[in-house]
Amino acid sequence: MNIEEFREYCISVKGASESFPFDESTLVFKVMEKMFAYISLEPKDGQFNVNLKCNPEKSIELREKYQGVRQGIHTRSIMWNSVYLANDVPDSLIKELIAHSVEEVIKKLPKKKQEEYRKLLS
Repeated sequence: MNIEEFREYCISVKGASESFPFDESTLVFKVMEKMFAYISLEPKDGQFNVNLKCNPEKSIELREKYQGVRQGIHTRSIMWNSVYLANDVPDSLIKELIAHSVEEVIKKLPKKKQEEYRKLLS
């Protein structure tokens, strides 16, 4: 997956927005005003990596299986993974991980906000 395909998929998420809240090179994707993904527009070691929220058990499993999934850059949390776009992670899995990240964000919202989001989906 290239960076343009990644961006297109993220903004196709219902209710998603994009912005540069930190600096002019870190693109952040939010749903319900909460981050579900961010990516530096400046590749590291020639590679783009995206940071996605993930449940801890799944994070460990993914890091053991894929060289292109590592602990989130700029985070100390097991809840964020850095996924290298041009590595061994299939595009279909990257899309699944984006959807999973959105789910992780939504399930942490207050019930009222969760219901509000679910209405967007219907």
